[in-house]
Amino acid sequence: MNEIRAAVLSGTATSQDYANLPLPDSYRAVTVHADEVGMFEGQTTWEKDPRKSLHLDEVALPELGPGEALVAVMASAINYNTVWTSIFEPVPTFAFLRKYGRLSELTKRHDLPYHILGSDLAGVVLRTGPGVNKWKAGDEVVAHCLSVELEDAAGHNDTMLDPEQRIWGFETNFGGLAEIALVKTNQLMPKPDHLTWEEAASPGLVNSTAYRQLVSRNGAGMKQGDVVLIWGASGGLGSYATQYALNGGAIPVCVVSSPQKAEICRAMGAELIIDRNAEEYRFWSDPQTQNPKEWQRFGARIRELTGGEDPDIVFEHPGRETFGASVYVARRGGTIVTCASTSGFQHEYDNRYLWMNLKRIVGSHFANYREAWEANRLIQKGMIHPTLSRSYSLENAGQAAFDVHRNLHQGKVGVLCLAPGEGLGVRDAALRDRHRSEIDRFRDV
Repeated sequence: MNEIRAAVLSGTATSQDYANLPLPDSYRAVTVHADEVGMFEGQTTWEKDPRKSLHLDEVALPELGPGEALVAVMASAINYNTVWTSIFEPVPTFAFLRKYGRLSELTKRHDLPYHILGSDLAGVVLRTGPGVNKWKAGDEVVAHCLSVELEDAAGHNDTMLDPEQRIWGFETNFGGLAEIALVKTNQLMPKPDHLTWEEAASPGLVNSTAYRQLVSRNGAGMKQGDVVLIWGASGGLGSYATQYALNGGAIPVCVVSSPQKAEICRAMGAELIIDRNAEEYRFWSDPQTQNPKEWQRFGARIRELTGGEDPDIVFEHPGRETFGASVYVARRGGTIVTCASTSGFQHEYDNRYLWMNLKRIVGSHFANYREAWEANRLIQKGMIHPTLSRSYSLENAGQAAFDVHRNLHQGKVGVLCLAPGEGLGVRDAALRDRHRSEIDRFRDV
């Protein structure tokens, strides 16, 4: 691993140099263990602690198959699916690995008693398998998290509809929170040259998700002038939705939970902000009963900010806690586009406000390759920026996941893998200098 790290850090190693590097038999990776899936029994979701379930193990290098690549991971990032995996909710991810392992002789590699997590990476290609032409050893890359077989006709118009579509590092093994990752080469995209390794690793999953959910025709199809209500507008996903709304000529109404988070949204350029804690919205009277009067109060506050307009689009990801309010406040004929459900998967809403007002609920899940590529292109061009707040070492990935679980973070939390420190990997200093304030906006907040 030291030779691989040295080659990357040199900045001068050629494709042939990388091809000649010996691959290790094993590498370090963040894992959960199948024999520990019951460790949190009897605890609430809040009480479950990722620091207890995540391990840094030495694991065997997986076999490289056709259409695949082994990537030296310089940095990765934490997503909410890492939290779900670490607390074994809503189900232990070993069920995903068993199912994938039954698909073919090659996919049996994924069915192991440990699961290597992580759905983001920035790094360098070490090896490619048979049939790979677009990528070669030495290419500096980021990876999106769509793993898809593409053997079924259903996936060829939109790969997210493929029946064998999975999220890499969540529903597959050998993820990005490791020194080496195994990916399909159609997950690879060029690393933005003006970003450090940890910055480049942080947008992947959330940036692509926000692009499809808000901008793509497969999602809400946002247009100029749309009023867009964005929950958690300074968070890992919402911070990208806020940027897309502003960049695309829409009018974001940013919902946050503290004055600090409100200031982050203002720094991005948003003007219409609701601090839901300061204004004390209580959408549930008790765990079983929603409070429509609070929906009405919330809707009136939105109209106060927008000059009497209801949201054309509601960017939904908290789920159970907010979904009833989201359906209520969307304008007549408006769209509620939803993913994630971080506050609970069982949504409840009053269907009268959906059906009688001709609103639409659109489910959105990650992004297809084209959408991920377009989202990454906007990062490359300096039109959308990473929202990295801080980075942890691979040894402290458990703490990083804990921060995301307890909402102690802003934007995205990064993890350094092979990178020995922050600030490395910049190839285009001039572009970086032009956007330094935007790149650093979330740092140490």
